[in-house]
Amino acid sequence: MAQAMNATAAHILKGKSLSELEAFFESIGEPRYRAKQAFRRINKHLAVSLDEFTEFPLELRNRLRDLDALPELTMGKSDLDPSGTEKALFELPAERSGRDRAVEAVWIVSENRRTVCISSQAGCTLNCSFCATGVLEFKGNLETWQIVDQVYSLMRKRGERCTNVVFMGMGEPFHNYENVIRAARILHHPDGLNLGARHITISTAGVVPSIERFLANREPFNLAISLNHPDPVERSHIMDINKKHPLPELIEVVKRYTRELDTRITFEYVLIPGVNMGAENAKKLIKLTRNIRCKINLIPLNTNLHGWRRPTDEEVHEFQNLLLEANLPVFNRGSPGLSINGACGMLALKSAS
Repeated sequence: MAQAMNATAAHILKGKSLSELEAFFESIGEPRYRAKQAFRRINKHLAVSLDEFTEFPLELRNRLRDLDALPELTMGKSDLDPSGTEKALFELPAERSGRDRAVEAVWIVSENRRTVCISSQAGCTLNCSFCATGVLEFKGNLETWQIVDQVYSLMRKRGERCTNVVFMGMGEPFHNYENVIRAARILHHPDGLNLGARHITISTAGVVPSIERFLANREPFNLAISLNHPDPVERSHIMDINKKHPLPELIEVVKRYTRELDTRITFEYVLIPGVNMGAENAKKLIKLTRNIRCKINLIPLNTNLHGWRRPTDEEVHEFQNLLLEANLPVFNRGSPGLSINGACGMLALKSAS
């Protein structure tokens, strides 16, 4: 499993849990209650400057300023589509090697929701054939503060609160398990954004050991599986992770997850004409999922890799109807952000203009 770019520096306040902040303030001779004050300033009030820490005496603020205790991602270019959905580029601190690193996040606007789709890695450790991120060089895991700061930066820019967070941007979240779970817990914390656990979704291509860990820890967040093919052999052709964690092994842990936690799981299914659509694949998908407590999100292909094409609306409806006729809960997620290269599978550090 890939290691984090750098362990979160001891002096960085952002990205720390409340207990970690308590330990930090004790280590510099400050009372423990400073931790809750700092946690709320960072994660509830979205402070960007230590001057906003008005509960702290000036001497303490200056000490923390000297430590560079409140770093911030640098937001570069952003692109806005007519729906209000916005894709933003974030520049990350350079590695010791001097390599430039950046990630993208998307603010998705729908009628009743403001969803932030965030990245967990710079590049990706996987090579899913339909995903543009997979063609990028992998440059490391994001630290916890770099994950949550995507949410906070977009909220500040938009001037509104998000309702949902999805770990579906660049990277495989379960190859950065520790930092992703820490970030989800911070976003969920009542002294922070206080997002409901069911408003936070973590998506994985099927890293079985991490799903087992997620289950063992009884994490309350939504879990989504990027399925994309119901046939074990054919899935390996478009998702190389299937060679390491085969579909039958994945389905077995998914069944345990839904049964032991008494919850539903989401299957994401990117629709690729000539690859995973048609009556035969629908029949296999029905057989695979009919006894699993789940919902299925259909996502029309958004890239043109390998000469593949996006399905027509008629093709999507036809495939969806085959599943609906079998009484499966299936939804067409569409492609918010398509016009700005911000839809699913398109994050590859390219701007729409």
